[in-house]
Amino acid sequence: MTATTTLERIESFLPERSVRIDDVADSLGLRRAEVGVFRKIYGLDRLRFDPDTGLFDLVLHSARRALKALPEGRHVRYVVYAHTMQAVTPPHIDAAQVIREELGLHDAEAFALTHQACVSSLGAVDLTGELLRAEAPEGAYALMVTGERAYSPKVQLIPHSAIMADAAAACLVTVGGPGDEVRSFTTRTLGEFAAGLDMTKEQTQGFGQVYGTVLGEVIHEAVARAELSFDDIDLVIPHNVNLVSWRQTIKEMGADPGRFFLDNVPLYSHTYAADVFVNYTTLRDRGRLVPGRHYVLVSVGLGATFGAMVITHREG
Repeated sequence: MTATTTLERIESFLPERSVRIDDVADSLGLRRAEVGVFRKIYGLDRLRFDPDTGLFDLVLHSARRALKALPEGRHVRYVVYAHTMQAVTPPHIDAAQVIREELGLHDAEAFALTHQACVSSLGAVDLTGELLRAEAPEGAYALMVTGERAYSPKVQLIPHSAIMADAAAACLVTVGGPGDEVRSFTTRTLGEFAAGLDMTKEQTQGFGQVYGTVLGEVIHEAVARAELSFDDIDLVIPHNVNLVSWRQTIKEMGADPGRFFLDNVPLYSHTYAADVFVNYTTLRDRGRLVPGRHYVLVSVGLGATFGAMVITHREG
């Protein structure tokens, strides 16, 4: 029987500096009325944004905390840096290699994943499980690291959708361990929207029209692949893009809104590929993750990839 991918420890990190969306409006070229739309309709209010925090300061904090769960005598075979924007450092700096060296994991193979945008972190968890099963020694681990800075207005504002914020997360992964069991992972990519931020008005409208339907279908497909029904799911743990998109999806699914964790949307806004893990740690720290119950981690990346991962929580 094939050993299941397990999530042995998930950690997240948010800079202490919290600002209101009004505070970044001028740099983003947002008029007062547009700020009002983001707050009253899209449900955004505050975000963590600290221009003085460097990329590696951001991502290494949660990575070091996750590594504390590595059992004595075990080693990390892979370090995978999952990020949304293709360019996060100058061309001469390989971020994944820097992260590996800073963590002292000199024997690990380090590489980055980015082409699923905000779904890249979930995709990296899935990939590391496959690599561990296929070619790693028994008992090996992988470390997925995600997080990036909203370093310019061009990458901080998704018009009529989201304002991006700073955050990071890390996940220690193995196969057949005692941690949360990954029961399924489903993605769907709609290539007609590959232009992302450069989509035409017509393409953007088309993306909005299918968004809720497709995301709901992907969630249901992931649940079915896990051999569960949606009634078996305790909570959906989503990305924090905005409240409008989630209300649309919930309506399309005919689901109970109370089963979707949206508390962090007005507090943190959208934090690239780290959202689902930030929300996971919030729920865990509040005691809301129950051993034996099932959860769906969900994100959508511009380009456009929809992703959903079903996990069963175990006592940590």
